[in-house]
Amino acid sequence: MKASFFKIVLIIVIIPFLSSRPLRRDESYVDKYRTMAIAEMKRTGIPASIKLAQGLMESQMGRSELAINANNHFGIKCKSDWNGETYEYKDDDTNESGEIIHSCFRKYSSAEFSYIDHSNFLVSRSRYKMLFEFDKSDYRAWARGLKACGYATDPGYADKLIESIERLELFNLDKIENEEKPELDFYPYAKLEKLPEQPSKIIIALKETTIKSPEIIMVKKELVKSKSSFRKKRTYVTALKTVNN
Repeated sequence: MKASFFKIVLIIVIIPFLSSRPLRRDESYVDKYRTMAIAEMKRTGIPASIKLAQGLMESQMGRSELAINANNHFGIKCKSDWNGETYEYKDDDTNESGEIIHSCFRKYSSAEFSYIDHSNFLVSRSRYKMLFEFDKSDYRAWARGLKACGYATDPGYADKLIESIERLELFNLDKIENEEKPELDFYPYAKLEKLPEQPSKIIIALKETTIKSPEIIMVKKELVKSKSSFRKKRTYVTALKTVNN
């Protein structure tokens, strides 16, 4: 009787222990920044899955030099409109001799502010405006669009984002409606600048989001007829050209 009792106790204690496992580094990264990604999705419309997949890749799961020393999780360079702290790092800029030289990268007080600035960066630049035509649940379109807009030079960038999203099932985060806001001293929910004005409205043609290699092509200025948002006016039409490999 005692032997049976001890066996039951061992089963109750040991089985949960054996079934549990420590989080992998990529899972730990997602667990740490998921709240931030969801909050930014609600603020700007950028899918949480895309933001986390980019953060994972660009920061090497939080282990890159930029992430450690500059809290820069998205590889965003200074640009002319940056007035904050900076960090010098050799990336892909070269001198006249073709030698890799130091580039100026943005430095943040925390990784959370890197997440906020990443959203503002995409929202405030006209080259990325077409992304916001996509539904936040269509992570494939966002991944392809980011590559097509020139966010990264890696030809496999979109596929790598999609692989991470599907492997970690990050697409489930895009469906979350209620989530607590991150505990930050300052969180600019009400201070997001509007999308920049453009001389032309971007129209994106992307019905099939499983294409392998999209590229942006500019179509000549033409008259667009529509009863809804465009009405009758001249505009540049941006489309995605499908290249089947």
